[in-house]
Amino acid sequence: MSNSSSISHFLLLPLADTRQLQLLHFCLFLGISLAALLANGLIISAVACGHHLHSPMFFFLLNMALTDLGCICTTVPKAMHNSLWDTRNISYAGCAVQLFCLLFFISAEYFLLTIMCYDRYVSICKPLHYGTLLGSRACAHMAAAAWASAFLNALLHTANTFSLPLCHCNVLGQFFCEIPHILKLSCSHSYVRKFGASAFTTSLALGCFVFIVFSYVQIFRVVLRIPSEQGRHKAFSTCLPHLAVVSLFISTAVFSYLKPPSISSPSLDLSLSVLYSVVPPVLNPLIYSLRNQELKNALRNMMTLYFQKH
Repeated sequence: MSNSSSISHFLLLPLADTRQLQLLHFCLFLGISLAALLANGLIISAVACGHHLHSPMFFFLLNMALTDLGCICTTVPKAMHNSLWDTRNISYAGCAVQLFCLLFFISAEYFLLTIMCYDRYVSICKPLHYGTLLGSRACAHMAAAAWASAFLNALLHTANTFSLPLCHCNVLGQFFCEIPHILKLSCSHSYVRKFGASAFTTSLALGCFVFIVFSYVQIFRVVLRIPSEQGRHKAFSTCLPHLAVVSLFISTAVFSYLKPPSISSPSLDLSLSVLYSVVPPVLNPLIYSLRNQELKNALRNMMTLYFQKH
């Protein structure tokens, strides 16, 4: 294949070789997607309907739930379709759309996690200025900036990736469209085009990471100076869910992209891709709801009202 114009479709990595395992993966992904849709849908409904949850922390949590729904709906349905119908095809345009959507939602989630860290920092380290620094207008502007930045980042990478000539083959070593596997098909020797956008995003991601680390250093310094044990416990309980989600998100993504080539294999790559693209949208709502009493009460009240009406 001389260039990308001759490619009408890509072949994705099959989840299994036998028909029985394909159906098993279909059922597994169906269960995961339904769990993610239910959990994130409940959080969105609870925050939207519960007036006492209309605070910056829960506003950003609602946005996080939207990104989790977007992530799970970008990769899993196509994987389920391929497993059920025993196919590997994805169209050229469909691959571009899938890559754009995945980058968009993952970038938005990372930026929102950074903003939520700022929310926790202001809440604990500058409580007297909380209403001023995190008013409704400021929260709306920060959320809009996160979504807009994610859109531009996804557009940059998608346009850069699919503008490269592809000439090796059309077989991707992943069950969804991902930049490293598409770049392996490129016959372009322009390293500036290949890695320029990646260097920009890496710098941005590193800046967010440094901000998160710096913020939590300041948070822990303040929390450890709180005289009462109950006060320290309350402060930690508001930070631990966010810290757990950040750790899960960063550790799985970093290990997937920066692992040594010597330990790379198709089965390991597949497991890691599931770990960072499919598992977090299911675990994030559980992490937040299990550690947040206000959210648990709101979910309990919402479910009670629902069953009373039906």
